[in-house]
Amino acid sequence: MRVLVTGASPGIGGVTCKTLAKAAIARGNSVQIAACEVRETDAVLSLADDLRQMGAEAIVLTGDLSDPDVPARLVADAVKAFGGLDAVVGNAGITSPSPLAELELVNWDRVMNINLRGNWLLAKAAHPHLKKSAEQSRNPGFVGVASMSGMRPHRGMGAYSMSKSGTIILCEVLAQEWAADGIRVNCVSPGMIRTPLTETTYRDNAIASARTALVPTGRIGMPEDIANAIAFFLGPDAGYITGQNLCVDGAFATSILSQIPGLPTSGS
Repeated sequence: MRVLVTGASPGIGGVTCKTLAKAAIARGNSVQIAACEVRETDAVLSLADDLRQMGAEAIVLTGDLSDPDVPARLVADAVKAFGGLDAVVGNAGITSPSPLAELELVNWDRVMNINLRGNWLLAKAAHPHLKKSAEQSRNPGFVGVASMSGMRPHRGMGAYSMSKSGTIILCEVLAQEWAADGIRVNCVSPGMIRTPLTETTYRDNAIASARTALVPTGRIGMPEDIANAIAFFLGPDAGYITGQNLCVDGAFATSILSQIPGLPTSGS
């Protein structure tokens, strides 16, 4: 399995790299992973070392996805290193919270360029290589990482909801256009996930408890929950699944009606 993962920082991206490596090795397959980050950090270098210790071949690639030339370069570097590409995970994303009436154009553009345009250009560059993988019966796939915020309006988050909604539709359109090429395209939309980036929020016990109380399953998600969904989409058991968006949120996004005060109870 030859895979490129963007946003390979600690959290969803890093755990996804390890989950994909573990799954491929368990199936008896070799695995080559390009862990992509905006810059070289101790964390991404440590991730690459961990992957190698697991038995995977790993390289670190860097570049800012807001630069329109970077997605194609990342794909080209991964293909050069691995001799091809079987899977791409478009996980990189940023936020720039602001009411829309106060949002600066530069912040709108940066969020949209990284979260949405970056995934389109990544997919576009990867297409010929994924098509060749399909011709070799290697079960190729592309998974975009969106958000529950792309499924519902999320006020105060600037362009984030629009960028993630666009990512969902992008994957659905790609699935339609690439089905004849044997390439599956799906999307995973995380809910509230506890990662190193959100850890500061969850260290506040009052906020953590209040958020947990809103989730029907009674817990906040972990990076492994998202990584497992991505690994499923890219694994052999999802060979007939394409064009889907899987919301991994403990049923939070659809629970709004259950939160209405004064709901009738059984027998009332």
